[in-house]
Amino acid sequence: MSKITLLQPYTFKATKYNNRMAMAPMTRSRAGNEGNLATAEMAIYYADRAAAGLLITEGTVVSKKAVGFINVPGIYSKEQTENWKQVTHAVHDKGGKIFVQLWHTGRLSHPELHNGELPHAPSAINPEAKAYVASGFIDTVTPKEMTVGEIKATIIDFKNSAKNAVEAGFDGIELHAANGYLFHQFFNGCSNARTDEYGGSIENKARILFETLDALKDVINYSRVGVRLNPSMHGVQGMTVDKDTIDTHEYIVNRLNDYGLAYVHLTEPFTDVSEVPYAVTEIAKHFRPIYKGLLMINKGFTKETGNKIIEDGYADMVAYGVPFIANPDLVARFEKNAPLNTPDPSTFYTFTEKGYNDYPKMEA
Repeated sequence: MSKITLLQPYTFKATKYNNRMAMAPMTRSRAGNEGNLATAEMAIYYADRAAAGLLITEGTVVSKKAVGFINVPGIYSKEQTENWKQVTHAVHDKGGKIFVQLWHTGRLSHPELHNGELPHAPSAINPEAKAYVASGFIDTVTPKEMTVGEIKATIIDFKNSAKNAVEAGFDGIELHAANGYLFHQFFNGCSNARTDEYGGSIENKARILFETLDALKDVINYSRVGVRLNPSMHGVQGMTVDKDTIDTHEYIVNRLNDYGLAYVHLTEPFTDVSEVPYAVTEIAKHFRPIYKGLLMINKGFTKETGNKIIEDGYADMVAYGVPFIANPDLVARFEKNAPLNTPDPSTFYTFTEKGYNDYPKMEA
């Protein structure tokens, strides 16, 4: 097979990547231990996929209040930070790069995960979605509207977790500002009805993200920071597109040019939005003229479509999710045009060995 751009080494500024493939962040719920610590099994999982240009970890919570799934790891405690070192060391030993995705679920949580207390959110609006608790997926509730003091404290949680990520040996961090979680909830009118400095105008709705980025400058270089966005998310996890949604994301992406980030990670729509007023159907194509740095795109790409969007100039890297779950050697399979293993969705979020490190590699 002739060489394709997707699989070639890539350098952006001073950073060299093995190829233009990233492993997208995916919740796997394998940290079901006291303290929600990274495990030896997680070190194997990430190291097995280190041939990717960049690994982005599962969503990793920045505080106890940030939790919206059971058995997800954190990076807010000293013990959590220490345990992540086995993961970063294992990936680096294989020649890989790994960013940790910093996560706060906001209203996509449940009192069962917070000792009976309500989850925090921009406004007291129930997303009418599901939270993942010990008994499985259950209905969300109306959250508590955050005070300005609680917003400021959450920004500090992100700053402290970024500092811990550096100590743990991560190559960088990704701020999860997509998929209906806390930052995204501030961006959109369906979830943010505030009338203070964090609501109303586009600038105010985006304020928490830029205040968080400004807080990070003391603990990590912006060249080691990525931001994930999902501009046209509609009808999923309580999010809807309205007349301001795309304008808000255009404002955010344009301002991110000023930070010299590692990348901006965009997601194509989860659902068909071709008939949704104000939505954008081709996210990479729409935002490429706006963002001047490394643009990563995600959602449903194959080897061929991933290569095409790079060669067409709409993205610099492509993030693959589910294919990496079932194919730890996905890069090699793409290189050899080999068939892919089929993933088992029933094991995506179970705290078991099955469906985690037991997918066969080609040589096996």
